[in-house]
Amino acid sequence: MAFYAADAHCDFLFGAMEYGWTIGTQKRNQTITRDNLKRGNVALQVLAAWADTTLRVPPLEQVLIMIDRYRALIETDPAFVPFTRDFDPASGKIATLLAIEGAEALGGSPSILRDLYRLGVRAMMFTWNANNELAGAAQGKRRRGLTETGREILREMNRIGMAFDVSHLSDEGIDDALKLCDAPIFASHSNCRALCDAPRCLSDAHIKAIAERGGVIGINFYGPQLCESGYAEIKDIVRHITHVAELAGVNAVCIGSDFDGMQRYPKDLKNPSDLPALFDALLNAGFTRAEVERIAYRNLSEYLRQFV
Repeated sequence: MAFYAADAHCDFLFGAMEYGWTIGTQKRNQTITRDNLKRGNVALQVLAAWADTTLRVPPLEQVLIMIDRYRALIETDPAFVPFTRDFDPASGKIATLLAIEGAEALGGSPSILRDLYRLGVRAMMFTWNANNELAGAAQGKRRRGLTETGREILREMNRIGMAFDVSHLSDEGIDDALKLCDAPIFASHSNCRALCDAPRCLSDAHIKAIAERGGVIGINFYGPQLCESGYAEIKDIVRHITHVAELAGVNAVCIGSDFDGMQRYPKDLKNPSDLPALFDALLNAGFTRAEVERIAYRNLSEYLRQFV
């Protein structure tokens, strides 16, 4: 029997806004489609609203457009449903959860945060690749953690019950979040710095700290964060999953593909339909079937259930 899959991060919504992508057809550079998700047995997909700050459209307007595209998907395609605590992956449906990547849309306002929560957003990361008014980014020009405004927003996320995502955050920001956040935090799409020395990858200390607090780490498929050459294969993803499992336990690792967020994919994992090959590779690497079930689906679904 095929493994159910849960994916902590993809960028389909930006393509839906900017390039007119639809879930039922596949356009150039698009990987997230209904057919690809079905062929990969994906039962839970997190859809991120990432705002491009170089566009003339303000970030908040971009996020609202992407949320509108998300609502249209849920309302018009019966294959997709919102993720709920009692969702059954055997239902044949694809559960979805709405997230934000880069919080420029907030303008530092807790009121806008609460409005976005009311619109269905259940997870958020503060930064993308540049520092902003909430925090320093892993690839930011100056090293810094959370600002006072960022701390205020994080406290409000705790209060209303929104998951805090440390992917793209600076090391200093992750340190601050570990100290300040009441609920378990997670990394939707971050890899292991011990295996690939890139700023966006997590240190062993942070991997262990996130796991000890009940969080999960989603391994992404972006080549420059998987191996030094940047030309990745499934075996490189398996290495990172294995590292997290050995360091922090099997319950701490999941997948966070970053599909539709990059131009080049691992040569043997180009879209969600190839996920079964990854799970077979985990079995071949010595993981038990029960452990692969956790990595593929259960760890992420159990973590996110507390926020819906």
